[in-house]
Amino acid sequence: MSVTGLGSGTRPEPAGIVSRGVAAVLDALAVAALGFAVQVGAGCVQLLVAGPPFRFPELPGWISGAAGWTLAVLYLGCSWAAIGRTAGDMLMGLRVTGRAGRLLGLPRALVRAALCVTFPLGLCWIPFSRRHASLQDLMVASAVRYDGR
Repeated sequence: MSVTGLGSGTRPEPAGIVSRGVAAVLDALAVAALGFAVQVGAGCVQLLVAGPPFRFPELPGWISGAAGWTLAVLYLGCSWAAIGRTAGDMLMGLRVTGRAGRLLGLPRALVRAALCVTFPLGLCWIPFSRRHASLQDLMVASAVRYDGR
């Protein structure tokens, strides 16, 4: 079953670079908030175990970077696989699907997420693509369209 929400067989139009870019910035803010919440939680556990004062955990930069990358990939990939949209997509009225309009499976959504987090400049291909596809969309056969609901 298609998740586009249109029963007449017409497809919503592909999303452009501006709406997708704004959604990406909103998602980056959501991931930053999630990362901050994880750090506060770890600090609270540390406070309970070691006692006062409260301190944020101090991790080497490469561990923080890897954890942030992993958190972003899981947030994006799981959101796209489960409901076809992230919080940023929802606010911008976008939906990520396969080219046929069906939800991406988890493996494909995670690969797309890893590509988006690792190479965000892939969005710059959208204005040059006839179907408004980013490089990530071309690599995993996905599409981002305005939600028809």
